[in-house]
Amino acid sequence: MGFIPTLPGITERQVDTSRISTHVLTSGPDDGTPVLFVHGNASSATFWEETMLRLPREYRGIAPDLRGYGKTEDKIVDATRGMGDWVDDLIALAEAMELDFFHLVGHSLGGSVAFALIARAPERRILSATLVAPGSPYGFSGSKGLDGTPSYDDFAGTGGGIVNAEFTARMAAQDRSSDGLSAPRFVMNSFFWKPPFRAKREEDLLSSVLSERVGPRAYPGDFTPSPNWPNVAPGLFGPANALSPKYVGDTVERFVSLPRERKPNIRWIRGADDQIVSDASLFDLGTLGRMGAIAGWPGDDVFPPQPMVSQMRAVLKRYDPVGEMSREVVLENCGHTPYIEKPKEFDREFHAQLRTAAPLRGARA
Repeated sequence: MGFIPTLPGITERQVDTSRISTHVLTSGPDDGTPVLFVHGNASSATFWEETMLRLPREYRGIAPDLRGYGKTEDKIVDATRGMGDWVDDLIALAEAMELDFFHLVGHSLGGSVAFALIARAPERRILSATLVAPGSPYGFSGSKGLDGTPSYDDFAGTGGGIVNAEFTARMAAQDRSSDGLSAPRFVMNSFFWKPPFRAKREEDLLSSVLSERVGPRAYPGDFTPSPNWPNVAPGLFGPANALSPKYVGDTVERFVSLPRERKPNIRWIRGADDQIVSDASLFDLGTLGRMGAIAGWPGDDVFPPQPMVSQMRAVLKRYDPVGEMSREVVLENCGHTPYIEKPKEFDREFHAQLRTAAPLRGARA
């Protein structure tokens, strides 16, 4: 991975934890109320820098590179644990940095990680949670209905085998060109945000995309042959497999069943024109099959487009039946990365969410 410069006001450090050596970006005062930022797939903590610098002065931004990304120690993601490796890494980071409480922010894959962290670490004091274009709580692709019913018993159509192999090959080659539909730069500018938007830090953000580790035990990971369409089922390693519905486990039930006093307020912020996480995602094989882009699609009865947004809404309704602890915010003319595309609108909602918890100073409660 090439060098990625940080913005003035951002400090980077390596934090050794009980599990992994984690590369961390920080901003704000050391005794500020911590805000933990969790990035998405094909990115790194770099994506959060401008958002961190816009925090109100009483907050301390903390953005780690997840396992498998950026400058964090190169260790394998055990996909059979779902979000488990990342959740445990973040808990270990909080312990190493002596964070007894924090606000939690997660984007895309990081939203899925945040969701699982809320569900599986309720003893840690999460002051609030901001989920930005999060993946469905039931995993990515291969499920149907509001309850996340799997399309197949072997979860075919999910995991490492459904990722565009040319895209990952060009990531591995550190391809910075715009040539072709599989070029990482083209994918970023076509799907991370709504065209014709272009980010001011395009080159640094592209470097961040290319910082993800690539390979059969990294991204996209391995896969298993399947007799079911499209003839691939999840493997055992890497982020794409970790996102498979096969490995969600009891996360949803744990999340909705948390005691009221352990449930943080949740603000769900998404773009109206998100092409990655939606009820008709262009990265979901159900959508692509319905469009005729992939041959042999078995139809809506077997493998419909996953209703990702509707599933999230249904789970939050179970989490907060009376609507006192959760809020859905949809930003118009916005794609998958609201905090970069619509910073003013995003900050208005995000900073209001931070204020739903009483401000606290210092890393320890």
